[in-house]
This record gives sequence, C-alpha cells and structure tokens, in this order.
Amino acid sequence: MNGTYNNILELVGSTPLVRLNRIAENIDGEIYAKIESYNPGHSTKDRIALHIIETAEKKGLLKSGSTIVETTSGNTGFSLAMVSIVKGYKCILAVSDKTKAEKIAYLKALGAEVYVCPANVPTDDPRSYYEVAKRIAKQTPNSIYINQYFNQLNIEAHYLTTGPEIWEQMQGDITHLIACCGTGGTLSGSARYLKEKNPNIKVIGVDAVGSVLKKYHETGEFDKNEIKPYQIEGLGKNLIPEALDFKIIDRFVKVADEESAYCTREIALKEGIMAGYTSGAVIQALKQIKNELNYKSRVVVIFPDHGSRYITKVFNDKWMAEQGFTNSKLNGLESRAVVNYI
Repeated sequence: MNGTYNNILELVGSTPLVRLNRIAENIDGEIYAKIESYNPGHSTKDRIALHIIETAEKKGLLKSGSTIVETTSGNTGFSLAMVSIVKGYKCILAVSDKTKAEKIAYLKALGAEVYVCPANVPTDDPRSYYEVAKRIAKQTPNSIYINQYFNQLNIEAHYLTTGPEIWEQMQGDITHLIACCGTGGTLSGSARYLKEKNPNIKVIGVDAVGSVLKKYHETGEFDKNEIKPYQIEGLGKNLIPEALDFKIIDRFVKVADEESAYCTREIALKEGIMAGYTSGAVIQALKQIKNELNYKSRVVVIFPDHGSRYITKVFNDKWMAEQGFTNSKLNGLESRAVVNYI
C-alpha cells in the first residue's frame, strides 16, 4: 500500500481475505471471507461503478457536467455518487421504498438526487425504480444509464479485479466460491476468472426466498409465483439480470430473511467483523451446505458491504421484533451487550 493517493478512487479494490474461525468452528475445511467493505465506498459496488464510468469515458460517452443515472438498492448508488463527485458528474438515482431512510440520507450526503419508488410493483410498471431510472436517463441531456442488471461491464469489473485477487490471495488453493446474487456481477465475474484457472471450483450462488433466480437456473422457467416480498436488500431478483451468467454457477441455495439476520449478528459477535445483511445470507448458505464440505475444502465467501448500513435493521432489536424474528433463535447472541445509563 502506498503512503499517499491522488484521490479516493485509487483505493478501490485489493480488499483483504480473512479466515473465519469461531463462526466456522463446526464446518469442515477452511473458510475465508473477502471483505469488500474495505473499498472506500464500503462495498463491492465500487468496483463496477469505477469500471463502468471509466469505460464510458474512454468511449467518449462522458464529459465534464454529464449525468450518471442508475437504479440501486443502495450500494451501487453510494459508489456511483462517490465516483461522480471525484470526476465532476451529476448523479441521479432511483431506489425502492424498501431502502432504509439512512441509506437515502447517505446518498443525499454524497450529492445524489434520489427518486424513491414502490418496491412491490412489476418491473415493467412505470412506477418501478427500473422504469423511473430509464425514463430519467432518456429525458436528461448528456446522461448515461448505468443499467447494472444488464451491463456486461458489471461482470467484467469482477473478472478483472475480484477474481484475480481471490486466486492470488488463496494461492490457487480454493475449492468453493459462495456469493450472493443480486445483479449477479460479483459472482459471475469472479467465478468466470476462477473457473478459467480451475474448472473444478464449485460456484454457489445465494438467492432469497421470494426471488426467481434459483428456479430459473434449475428449470429455465421464470415463475412469477416465486415472487414474494422479503427484507434482504441487494439479494435475489424479480427479473432475470443479464449480468448474471447462469452457466458459470454450479447451483443456487435459497436463504430466508430471519436466519440470515441472525447470521449477520453472529458474524459481528463471533468474528468482530461488522458486515451487512447479505453477508449474513452468505453465512446462512454456507451452513446449509456444510455437509458437502470436508477437511480438504478451502471456501471463499464474499462479504459485499459494511454492517453500519444496517444498524436500524438487522442490528436493531426493535426492527427484529417487528419482523417476528424471535430472540430464542439468537442462541444468546442478543444478551452479550448491555447499555447502562447513569
């Protein structure tokens, strides 16, 4: 690591890989977490924001004063807003009303103009955040639509950076890669690189209960009956993203809101790592496949973002209770910390 940097964007990438110990003590093999919150925007989305924007610059699609438009569940928006500030662009973002208020405040703090759209409407509904972002991009002169769900540069960003980093950090000794799928770019790009190095690496995508990805992967059928509301942000989809390379993924595992929430807390209390809700989802998936692992297994899981973005959600007892998530399933995790008022 250098002593000084020309700007914050030079810190994107080269995130650490950390062995998980206590949370994996009953799981055979060695488990390592790629901690993407070490990116300057605190998530893996810094990689795609920088890559897509710099590719557009090379193609002459952007100039000073241009506008970046995108659909986001939060993290991509933070990253795009950060890159836009450094490079002198305006940023307009469409988010769903499932996005917590503090995330919207964060986007505003980074200078983004935000449109909040209903979450539980069809993707082709003019009120959906997909359609709102498309409409804004069409109506805004000198703008580009990032379109992360259908942009192959999303995959390319991780093929060029995340995959090679994991291969080098593991010195080529990796048997499984497990990551959440939202747009699919992180897992697809990382897996594409790793499979080129060793096609025997098992690639496992994590999907949400209420999402269509797992069934589509297994049957080729887009089943609208699979679509149900769920709480995990940035995981699963009610559409089929083109930035998700289904061919490179060996299988999907579905996880539920409740168990994933407990795992998120468990990461903090057992490993001292403040990771986000999707990181808890990855650990839940790991637990669900642990019988497939053995002492030779060398597993990498990707932790996409930082837990500070979920303080009023999975780390908040009131929110957990409102969802009907019972403390009995926390196995005592909720009793370790006490606030004393004097």
